[in-house]
Amino acid sequence: MTGDVGLSRILLVISAGGIAGSLARYGLAEAVPHGTGGFPWATFATNMLGCCAIGVLLARLRPNSHPLLRPFLGTGVLGGFTTFSTFAVETERLLPDHATTALVYFFGTLAAALVATWIGDRVASR
Repeated sequence: MTGDVGLSRILLVISAGGIAGSLARYGLAEAVPHGTGGFPWATFATNMLGCCAIGVLLARLRPNSHPLLRPFLGTGVLGGFTTFSTFAVETERLLPDHATTALVYFFGTLAAALVATWIGDRVASR
């Protein structure tokens, strides 16, 4: 892929997509705050929406798609939008005093992420 479009162009579109995805994630987190010990709904929703979109993207992109589309949308926008590092930190912060919430959040997120990706793929494959 890098021979056709150039590594610098790929890095540029990934960066641009990452900025867009990160700003969207930040906006969602600000719109749906959670208190200490509360279920992190914004992060959960962000990751579910992102996983569903990844399923759609992988189902719809074709080998003849523009070579910068996948890096921009997949690695850039959706990579910047989803936040499994925040998911890990939030789980760790919940564990000492809110173990039940932490476990529901942890296992619920993993299961829901797989289901969301599958749904995105199935819907887009039709």
